[in-house]
Amino acid sequence: MTEDVHAEDGSSPVAEAVLPLPLEFEALYLSNQEAFHSYALLQLGSNGAAEDAVHRAFLEILRHWDALTEEGNLQQHTWAILRRVVISQTLEAFRARLTLLRGETGLFQAMGTLPPRQFDAIVLRYVLQYDTRWISWYMGVTPSTVDYHCRKAKERLEPAVASHIKTEGDPK
Repeated sequence: MTEDVHAEDGSSPVAEAVLPLPLEFEALYLSNQEAFHSYALLQLGSNGAAEDAVHRAFLEILRHWDALTEEGNLQQHTWAILRRVVISQTLEAFRARLTLLRGETGLFQAMGTLPPRQFDAIVLRYVLQYDTRWISWYMGVTPSTVDYHCRKAKERLEPAVASHIKTEGDPK
C-alpha cells in the first residue's frame, strides 16, 4: 500500500516540486523525441546510450530555451544540439576504450590523459578526419583555436612516441 506524503498544510510537496515546462518545449519534445532517439541509437549502438543522449540533449535545449526561441529556426538549432551531444558521448566512449588498449608506443594511454578539448580536437581531426571548420563548429571555437588544441595535443603526445619516431640524421 502506498502512502501519500503531505506537508503540514495538506499540500503535496512532490506535486509542487515539478516545474512547469513551456508548452512549446513539450510540443517540440513530443514531435522530435522519436526521431532524435532513432538518430542517437544509430550512432551510439545501444538503447541506453541513445536514451541518455536524447535526455541530455533535451536538458540542454531546455536550459537555452529562451535564446533558442529568439534565434529563429528552432528545429535546426535543436537538431544541432542533439548532434553535438551524440558526438560528445561518442568521444567519451572512445576515450574510455582507449584506456583499455595496450600498444608498445604508449600513444593510447597518452591520448587518454589529454585535456578534453585537446582530446576532442585530435580525435576529430586525425582519427575521424573531419575538417577544421566542422570541428570548430562542433567545439564552439574558432578554427585557429582548433589548430591550437591540435598543436598542444601533439606536443603532449610526442614524448609517448618519441622513441618510436625516427627522424633524418638519426643513426640506424
